[in-house]
Amino acid sequence: MTAITPPVGRIGYVLKRYPRFSETFIVTEILAHEAAGQDIDIFALRPVDETHFQDMLGRVRAPVTRIRDRFSGVEGLWQRLDAARAELPQAWDALRAADGVASGQDVAQALELAVLAKRRGLVHLHAHFGTVSTSVARLAAAMAGIGYSFTAHAKDIYHDYTTPQRLDLKLRDADFCVTVSDYNIAHLQGRFGPGPRLARVYNGLDLGRFTHVPPDADATEILAVGRLVEKKGFHILIEAIRLMVAEGRMPVCRIVGDGDERENLACQIRDAGLSDHIRLEGPRPQSEVIAMIRRAALMACPCVVGSDGNRDGLPTVLVEAMALGLPVVSTDVVGIPELVRDGDTGLVAPESDPQALATAMARLLDDVALRRDLSLRARALIAQSFDATTAASALRGYWADALARRANGREAA
Repeated sequence: MTAITPPVGRIGYVLKRYPRFSETFIVTEILAHEAAGQDIDIFALRPVDETHFQDMLGRVRAPVTRIRDRFSGVEGLWQRLDAARAELPQAWDALRAADGVASGQDVAQALELAVLAKRRGLVHLHAHFGTVSTSVARLAAAMAGIGYSFTAHAKDIYHDYTTPQRLDLKLRDADFCVTVSDYNIAHLQGRFGPGPRLARVYNGLDLGRFTHVPPDADATEILAVGRLVEKKGFHILIEAIRLMVAEGRMPVCRIVGDGDERENLACQIRDAGLSDHIRLEGPRPQSEVIAMIRRAALMACPCVVGSDGNRDGLPTVLVEAMALGLPVVSTDVVGIPELVRDGDTGLVAPESDPQALATAMARLLDDVALRRDLSLRARALIAQSFDATTAASALRGYWADALARRANGREAA
């Protein structure tokens, strides 16, 4: 059994928004740290812009500090500069070395975060996504004289941002960076060169909440879950359902989630005459999604590379479905084949190929024995590689190593 890394000093989690309905993986990670005794402070940089929240949020004990993100005039910024001057002797050098990565808003938030980190005795900052949260964490850590790290996911790696996010500088300055797939590691190393402080840590699940149940042999529904955005490929799923109907099948599909593409998808369903076959369910809490998974025959996750380069890294909903026992059909995008191994732990269709997707889904619907076999092998893989306790322990191990390097550096100096 793998040894569990003990808690380190108090860690500040820097997040653009908290909570976010779709980011259950962050909440799961924090809960796994807290179960191990790790002290966490959460810092949110932007207001919450959602109306639905996951029921698991109530279990998080970490205090949440919302860093002010709007200012009238210069008074707010001056107050932050004044506090930094009194408490952070290295703040000015850090500002001069910022390399233009942070905006004025980022600088103001980093000043407040750095002062709070100093006052609360934080030993390290960790951000999720290599965009604004890492920009602020990078500058605040330098001002406070501590280290920082970040988890890179997908959009922050692949999306073509109007304003350059300078991952090269963030990777250079971070104590380490973790990312969620081996595919991402290879991409980052190919783009920025090999780095000794780049590691893969899969997003983990609390497996105690995701007990495996063999798939129901009588189930017939197709389930899809995710934000209604281009990269999820739900437009491909709708076309695949249309092809199945044209072949004389009577599929029933539920799509759970919300997003900018909702109206477009609703129009596609209506125009294809599929209103009796596909239902847009809207967002649902995780407990309801789990209940839907228990009733379904298969999970469809037809991810694509978006027109803006955005793509999924490794969808958490796939990990959840496979842990619970639901057979999955997905695509060969980014790190998904590390999880969904064609014919072993699921079925894989080529990206943006509705006929191949329809064929794979029909195959699973028709073959009860295949569904059972895929379900068992998928759960074994999840238990081996996607346990939240193990993932959080690995992350604490990287924090401990970073803190030790910094301590040795100070002693050498």
